[in-house]
Amino acid sequence: MRCSTFGQQRGASVTSIVLFIIALGLLAKLAIGIIPAYVGDYQFTKLVAQELKEANEAKQTDKQFLNSLSQQLSINANYDSKPEEMLIFTNKTPGALAVKSQYEVESNFYGGTYIVNRFEKEITAKDTK
Repeated sequence: MRCSTFGQQRGASVTSIVLFIIALGLLAKLAIGIIPAYVGDYQFTKLVAQELKEANEAKQTDKQFLNSLSQQLSINANYDSKPEEMLIFTNKTPGALAVKSQYEVESNFYGGTYIVNRFEKEITAKDTK
């Protein structure tokens, strides 16, 4: 006597395994597109905060601050970043400089579809910690 009912099937079907692999691939592709942007933003924020702290201690002007930040970015081999396009000064008084970062990072997800990460926040000298 053979039992041929589907109710007694055990384990995963081929379809569910294939769907799981596809979902895992999409999640990995999303992570590859998103995580580097957030790591870059973290590094950029720390660098700007450090340079801001040094500029305020030395009572530098906004132009001097941007020059030193550009030099530091080129030392770190971050040639695509232009601080003039990424930062907005909220206070330009020498010794009390304050900036806000506002920029976006695009990464290709698939074909003509892009992941756009937007970053916008106040950066202070306290962010060096």
